[in-house]
Amino acid sequence: MKYPLTEEERMIQKTARDFARKELAPLAVEANEKGFLPEAVFKGLGELGFMGITVPEEYGGVGLGNFCLIIALEEISAVCASTGVTLSVHNSLTNWCILKYGSEKLRRHFLPRLASGEMLGAYAITESEAGSDIAAMRLSAVRKGDEYILNGAKIFISTGDKAGAIIVFGRTDPNNRTKGISAFVVEPSFEGFSIGKVEKKMGLKASTTVELVFEDCRVPAENLLGTEGMGMRIALAGLDGGRIGIAAQSLGIAQAALDETVRFTRERKQFATRIIDFQSSRWKIADMATAVEAARLLTYRAAKLRDAGEPCIKEAAMAKLFASRTANRVVYDALQLHGGVGYTEEFLVERLYRDARATELYEGTSEIQRLVISKAVIEDYERMMPD
Repeated sequence: MKYPLTEEERMIQKTARDFARKELAPLAVEANEKGFLPEAVFKGLGELGFMGITVPEEYGGVGLGNFCLIIALEEISAVCASTGVTLSVHNSLTNWCILKYGSEKLRRHFLPRLASGEMLGAYAITESEAGSDIAAMRLSAVRKGDEYILNGAKIFISTGDKAGAIIVFGRTDPNNRTKGISAFVVEPSFEGFSIGKVEKKMGLKASTTVELVFEDCRVPAENLLGTEGMGMRIALAGLDGGRIGIAAQSLGIAQAALDETVRFTRERKQFATRIIDFQSSRWKIADMATAVEAARLLTYRAAKLRDAGEPCIKEAAMAKLFASRTANRVVYDALQLHGGVGYTEEFLVERLYRDARATELYEGTSEIQRLVISKAVIEDYERMMPD
């Protein structure tokens, strides 16, 4: 794509691409078969600065913005979407929450290790009866002296069993639906914390997804993010960055599917003609390429707005909605153009097809994105055209 990247941004893109193709690609197939990524992957990403790309230098990071993060996420996700989602959650949710709302002590304690890749981050908000409706969460957090006692469980937590710092949301006021939620940084060594069910998923198999169990889990009061009752605000603000990250992951998946399709159809023949030379194939490829470019522009715009400190709730939701739908449409057409062999594990499109499906589910389903977008659009019109 011809996009006006700065010299620094092009360097980040090339560094991420080289790491993905040379270091990550040889490990990706086995990692997806075994169900986990080697620690060396994240140490390598840490050495390159990608584990703390948005963390200020004073805390061991690189001090760049969301735009640089999504450039890297796209390249990493094109090779291994499991690594992409782990990197996205780590940066756009865990690192961001601690940097934005953590005390100086929490920043000094967690961010250098998160930025180096020594420690992974996770984000625990979903419960069995609180998915899209996060205000319905039930995990309780009761203040007792210098600690909060957490009881309950979180489900579908990416890398929850590998993380050293977990952002956990719990209810500190049972009588206030939206302002009774608070956020904490939990370490797996805390008394009362344990790992529950490990999910067996359709895709993203190298990224573990687990249940987190809190049984009288003792969390120091100083691990509270912001102030008590700010949890909903923190969650919604963090999700803007998270949605842009998943849009970038979706973009990487879609671009990889397009690349694989062009490569395959140039080599494969049917009826003594290259598949790419059939008009029907070319029309499909044209639609795929156009959708990928449109998704990229939406994603880039949202990241730029976030870096500028501008409101981007609508734009982040648009990017996430369109990019995730694009990923699913493009991998469908990619597999179709591969024919029967695309349904086998021998070809990358089979894994891309499975990995893409989750992008329309986490960080808010496509239906939730539509609600967010429509609400923002209607409010904009109401401001412009008051009664």
